[in-house]
Amino acid sequence: MRVLFISDVYFPRVNGVSTSIRTFRSDLRDAGVDSVLVAPDYGAHPGVTSGQPAAAQEEPGVLRVVTGKVPRDPEDRRMKYFALRRRLEQLSGQHFDLVHIHTPFLAHYAGIRFAARARIPVIATYHTFFEEYLHHYVPMLPRALGRSLARTFTRSQCAQLAAIVAPSEPMRALLLDYGVTTRIQVVPTGLPAASYVPGDGARFRATYGIAADRPLLLYVGRVAHEKNIEFLLHAFVALRRVRPGAMLAIAGEGPAREHLQALVARLGIAADVQFIGYLDRERGLGDCYAAADVFVFASRTETQGLAQGRPVVSTAHLGTASILQAGCGARVAPEKPDAFAQAIADILDDPARAARLSGQARSYAQGWASSHMAWRLAELYRELTAQHAPAAVVAA
Repeated sequence: MRVLFISDVYFPRVNGVSTSIRTFRSDLRDAGVDSVLVAPDYGAHPGVTSGQPAAAQEEPGVLRVVTGKVPRDPEDRRMKYFALRRRLEQLSGQHFDLVHIHTPFLAHYAGIRFAARARIPVIATYHTFFEEYLHHYVPMLPRALGRSLARTFTRSQCAQLAAIVAPSEPMRALLLDYGVTTRIQVVPTGLPAASYVPGDGARFRATYGIAADRPLLLYVGRVAHEKNIEFLLHAFVALRRVRPGAMLAIAGEGPAREHLQALVARLGIAADVQFIGYLDRERGLGDCYAAADVFVFASRTETQGLAQGRPVVSTAHLGTASILQAGCGARVAPEKPDAFAQAIADILDDPARAARLSGQARSYAQGWASSHMAWRLAELYRELTAQHAPAAVVAA
């Protein structure tokens, strides 16, 4: 089987969509699915290449499209419409069984058009909670109007698809609440095999000058407004009242970094918060996780998320709520700084409990192997192409 992936974003632009696409493409090969990805060409773009090797764009089976800048967004690039059309026309003579769209912008409409011409089914993964994104990035738009626009837009796009992949059960429920009637299949991304290899926490601490016995909290992810990192900073201030030696590391990049650094300075915690930036996923990220005592998370927009083998303190919104189940190594805390800080302190003050939670997290993660998720996605592909085949024969 051969599938065409289309996305408005991919590495070296680091985010959850890029990670999901790369993870699935790698594991789908073992599930008997070959894929070609059409994605933006970032060139020598400093806004996204920090921490990423130059060869990140030279991945086999990735076809790049000429791009332009996105106003007020140094991280992203916009595929040029006619360049994207030419790239897809070059593929029109090749055989594909299905089109899989990963973003709802130019890629969506180009993917729909390609699939219609090729007479093959088209699906999309609904990676993003757009209601909350609109609230953060178009703050002048009344929230009720933004919610209505997001829902109408989503229903319209979903109606063009043979099926939708939702990364979590809460995201599926959200789409149903929007009034989406297209089939929705829950298939999380999962963790690749490399995620189960323990990192070297001592090496990470030595690299960043963090004492071996200093309590370390860790956030890993995009440094963006919708990730609610500002709340984590206020919770960290509350924690320092009882654990003044604690430190917070923020690993990632994004448009909120400058704002958060200014907030850190105003809160008087600059000496205790390190912005690490992007980390190499092959080694640096594993070391970072291994160095942490507690992983902290409070995003309101996450469609899914996992911390690798560390005790977790998190709020429970959307995709996070579906993952933070009993026995997963996590403590769910309310979105209140003092209560969140107390949940962290409870773990830091009880090493036996912390070790138990770490063990639970490692065991729980085994059930999220990306290879297993890829087989589930491959089964969906085969089912849809089998259903589509008779219609294609009649149309011919």
